[in-house]
Amino acid sequence: MATVSVLFERPSDQFEPIGTAFPQSVRFSGTNFPVEGAAFDAATDEACCAKFKAKSYGSGNITAILTWYADSASSGVVRWGAAIAAITPESDTQDVETKAFATENTVDDTHLGTTGQRLHNATITISNLDSIAVDDIVFLRIRRVGSHANDTMTGDAILVAVELQYSDS
Repeated sequence: MATVSVLFERPSDQFEPIGTAFPQSVRFSGTNFPVEGAAFDAATDEACCAKFKAKSYGSGNITAILTWYADSASSGVVRWGAAIAAITPESDTQDVETKAFATENTVDDTHLGTTGQRLHNATITISNLDSIAVDDIVFLRIRRVGSHANDTMTGDAILVAVELQYSDS
């Protein structure tokens, strides 16, 4: 039994905006190296989407590790959501343009305080799997649920990487 890892290390390039409220692509020069990401607003729900092929998917939940930092805040909670839509080519009769996401799984991640722009990892267990099977084309939606009462962090949450992990057996 091995763990398969799918890394999206440039969310600002690898994720597409969804709807009318979506995170803005940002790039900061930094002192020693550039930092890129997708800036999710605090006051609204913003979402973006990427796709991947479920190579070697075996069974079980998918773990999504979202690496993020606060643009300006040094306290508060960010509510993140993740949802998937899986389609089996040559088998599913679902129209790819109207396919719906499975129910979103969420996590509240607390800013660790004192340093505004420190990296955090928010881990979401995606248990609503939409009947995912090996070699499915999978659409992944990542969302900041800024409208939720638990989301108390002011300012943007900058998503810098997303890693998915799942079992090959």
